Amino acid sequence: MSFTVKKHADVTILEVEGTLIVGNRQELKQKVLEELEAGTRKVLVDFEHTTYIDRSGLGVLVSLAKKIRELGGDLRLANLNDDLQTLFELTKLDTLFQISESRERALESF
Repeated sequence: MSFTVKKHADVTILEVEGTLIVGNRQELKQKVLEELEAGTRKVLVDFEHTTYIDRSGLGVLVSLAKKIRELGGDLRLANLNDDLQTLFELTKLDTLFQISESRERALESF
């Protein structure tokens, strides 16, 4: 996995490329925590180039969503492929996260 951090107004965008799994989930968590410490309260994770997320990857997203909400912020997700969308629906995580089909729609929703 690799990721790129971008800014759009007051939203921090993390583009995740590859897979989000047990071996690399801490990298994503650490980067988001650093952004939160720097004052960011709106985070968008863009999964356009993500092919797979395992249980631990889902767990870190849930953990981050809780932390961001505690700080009065919001975490949004965008660009889930069909398999990832199905995963979020089967695990009922689509009720926890606001998921948009595009980055633009997600940015408009903040």
